[in-house]
Amino acid sequence: MAYYHDLVTEKSWSELKNLHTICDFTLLGGWAVYLYTHGLKSKDIDILVDYTELPKLQRNFEFVKNDRLHKYEAIRGPVQIDIYTPHYSELGIPVEILLINSQSVDGFSVIRPEYLVLLKLYTLSQRGRSPKGRKDFLDLISLHLALKDKPFILAKGLIKQYKLDSSLQFFSQILAENTNLSELGLNNHQFSPIKKSLLESTR
Repeated sequence: MAYYHDLVTEKSWSELKNLHTICDFTLLGGWAVYLYTHGLKSKDIDILVDYTELPKLQRNFEFVKNDRLHKYEAIRGPVQIDIYTPHYSELGIPVEILLINSQSVDGFSVIRPEYLVLLKLYTLSQRGRSPKGRKDFLDLISLHLALKDKPFILAKGLIKQYKLDSSLQFFSQILAENTNLSELGLNNHQFSPIKKSLLESTR
């Protein structure tokens, strides 16, 4: 199943692979979820970088500093790369903490699953019931399908530390509202035990 048009995601994936030749980064967001799950692909690229990497990106992309959202944006054609840096960006968890909680997945530096769960909970609460919020919700379900309860249990232990209780509560509300997930090919019967397991692991 695809959430975004294949042409868009293929261009994004190609640009992501090209980034390897330009700078050092740690991946988060939808493409990080994809590397763990091989489920839904992403449209935008989200990366963490040290400030020393910014000039390399500036030389290769149309580059903008977005003070309102506390991030940098690199754009080439239809692909946007959202760039988050230490002591500037606001993701619910400090970027410097995320950078030391990463691991290699398929040749990419990717934040650890439990921190990816925390970030997806945070962005879901910020985006709400919008199309992008829906993708965040589906990404959380995909992580559970691929990795089972462990990352959610680990994330639950970090919720209070990063003051994400309300984000977890919102996820539980969205979870309760859904009886099937057609985007992931899950009917009522298939989704019911997943829903029960998630509610138990995040309670």
